[in-house]
Amino acid sequence: MAALRPHQWIKNILLFVPLLAAHVWGDLNKVLAAVIAAVAFCACSSAIYLLNDLLDIEADRLHPAKARRAFAAGHLSVPYGLALACGLLVLALTLSATLLPRPFVLTLVVYIVLNALYSTWLKRKVMIDVLLLAGLYVLRLLAGGAANGIPISEWLIALSLFLFTSLAFAKRYAELARVANEGGQTASGRGYRVSDLSMIENQGTTSGYLAVLVLALYLNSGQVRELYRLPSALWLCCPLLMYWINRLWFVARRGELTEDPIVFAFTDRVSLMLALIVAALGAIATYGVPF
Repeated sequence: MAALRPHQWIKNILLFVPLLAAHVWGDLNKVLAAVIAAVAFCACSSAIYLLNDLLDIEADRLHPAKARRAFAAGHLSVPYGLALACGLLVLALTLSATLLPRPFVLTLVVYIVLNALYSTWLKRKVMIDVLLLAGLYVLRLLAGGAANGIPISEWLIALSLFLFTSLAFAKRYAELARVANEGGQTASGRGYRVSDLSMIENQGTTSGYLAVLVLALYLNSGQVRELYRLPSALWLCCPLLMYWINRLWFVARRGELTEDPIVFAFTDRVSLMLALIVAALGAIATYGVPF
């Protein structure tokens, strides 16, 4: 079961964001479509993780944590992994083609193709790998919109692209910092060197600050005044997002960040508390509850 990475399924909560952004979370049919879409993405992502592990067996055996993965440790056979991955991909595509609109199916196919390119080639390319990782998160938002015919605004795309680029850089920073602590010079299977750490940090924090800027510009747009009764409440989200980004990079700089910032965000108590505050601010802005 661990080989399927069920803890990574939490990333597919992004497919529900379009429902929240469009204020249609009360439509049960749309919620059901989003649930089916999330199940398809979970099956698809597990299949991709299996294939990644099969491709990275040798590199994983050199990693202190990844060496315990099922295939690297020899607990599961390669033929079993291939069969399970193919079965999950068939399940995801069949479920999507049967129950969801064609645009969602096309988005899922693009997701599979991009992941295949990443696993076999692009993850070794400096910068391209980070941009692709960020793009795959944005693709989840687009898939959530495609499942229900909800258009995704340019504001949400820009915000998520900069934010996830920052998180992708943080992932690379954590990986490379571990290599530096072990006395190495390059990350296995990646195009980065220990000497790139300062550049990665600068680009990662800058991307995060750009996400805050996009959020501030959006909150000053006419769209916000049309969607919310008390849009001024949302302005508090800007300093909260800036605090979270800075905290993430402080944690990374101190060598305390796991090599998956998304999982960190969903398991870190401070991050969860900030998410609850943002949700409360969203409710206040939506329903006009006074402070």
